[in-house]
Amino acid sequence: MLFLSCFALISALFIHASWSVQPPRCVDKPERGYQCQPRLSHSWGQYSPFFSVPSELPTSIPPKCNVTFAQVLSRHGARDPTASKTRLYYSTVQKLQTNVGQFRGKYAFMNTFNYTLGADQLTGFGEQQMIDSGVAFYNRYKGLAKQGNPFIRASGEDRVIESARNFSQGFSQAKTADGTSDANYPYPILVIPEGEGFNNTLNHGLCTEFEEGTPYSSMGSKAQQTFLATFLPTVMKRLNRDIPDVNLTAVDTVNLFDLCPFTTVASQLGVISPFCYLFSLDEWEHYNYYQSLGKYYGYGPGNPLGSTQGIGFVNELIARLSGKAVNDHTTINRTLDGSQVTFPLGEALYVDVSHDNDMTSIFSALGLYNSTRPLSNTSIESTEAAAGYSAAWTVPFAGRAYFEKMECAGEKEELVRIIVNNRVMPMQMCGADRLGRCTRTRFIQSLSFAAEGGRWDLCFAV
Repeated sequence: MLFLSCFALISALFIHASWSVQPPRCVDKPERGYQCQPRLSHSWGQYSPFFSVPSELPTSIPPKCNVTFAQVLSRHGARDPTASKTRLYYSTVQKLQTNVGQFRGKYAFMNTFNYTLGADQLTGFGEQQMIDSGVAFYNRYKGLAKQGNPFIRASGEDRVIESARNFSQGFSQAKTADGTSDANYPYPILVIPEGEGFNNTLNHGLCTEFEEGTPYSSMGSKAQQTFLATFLPTVMKRLNRDIPDVNLTAVDTVNLFDLCPFTTVASQLGVISPFCYLFSLDEWEHYNYYQSLGKYYGYGPGNPLGSTQGIGFVNELIARLSGKAVNDHTTINRTLDGSQVTFPLGEALYVDVSHDNDMTSIFSALGLYNSTRPLSNTSIESTEAAAGYSAAWTVPFAGRAYFEKMECAGEKEELVRIIVNNRVMPMQMCGADRLGRCTRTRFIQSLSFAAEGGRWDLCFAV
């Protein structure tokens, strides 16, 4: 069941979208995430709400081990569409409602649907996601949490800052519920500004060739457009047959797909939107893959400069794991990272809140998906066939990665492992053991791409 705070209950009154028939209430837990109709809701790409991803390896703390360090890198909670997208979605809804006199069957909800989605801000559901995330982080690392509070950073977008506040609220609630006083709440949050010219390891923007150059800046969208041609015309033809006289375009059709997750997370409890039932499960699997292509070729391993955007954060992680000053010449903020106040070393718990695109680049810089073969843009591949890579499995709303360092009986050196949305990563790049762990030395050695600056020299064409 959702852990609803008083604030969340009040914000439930301000639901962004309405429809005439409400499907059954969804059930959610902090550790397991969103589990309502999983074949459907886990196929929304980066617009899926966080859910626990299947893990081939056990996620529990291994016996005779003691976690000494835990870092979470989190995406912000569920939000409204971006400003540009919300205008497009509104236009598609208006086009339908203006040209159709009476909707019937599974489209009947459109007779009374009122588009009131906002732009860019967290929804009440997204706020609760981050509260739950703070609860889950405390529950997993309560031994460390009882010794002190986490050091928290957030990239400078409002929804990211608010997500960090919600996370800290959940963490503190779990801590006090566990019988530990928490006089230091609310915790300070270091906000790193976003915008032109600001060095920020939680938000890309400095690498000119990646942002604006050819072919890097358009690789994701081109891969998506190629794949759309393999399945979207059939979907569009069906919709136009069902709703004649509207002439829905390819853009309209993708907008209708997108409206499913966005109107779902606009509901305080994440009630599945009627927009979701306009498409078959097979069509949702294609949509999910379409979104994965955008991340893989836009910001991930499929883009020659994708992983380079994440190396600043990776070098900060190396510093935190080793207790040594950050060595980086790419995206770190030297003023902040050069101070023990704004980049403290030796802490047990760290929290960083960022965006999906940036996390995709960071995962790539870490080499987490090195075993994923280049994704086809002409035929769909399952997440399993892609070695666990998909946008929904990696960067859903409120998605999170845990970086753990632990001391274990019989081991001469501390061990490191990474857990992405409850999936223990195999970490083949550093020769992980049967529990997915590498020694700290071998883990740091495997990050030579980041330590050596990646391809930052290609960022600024002469």
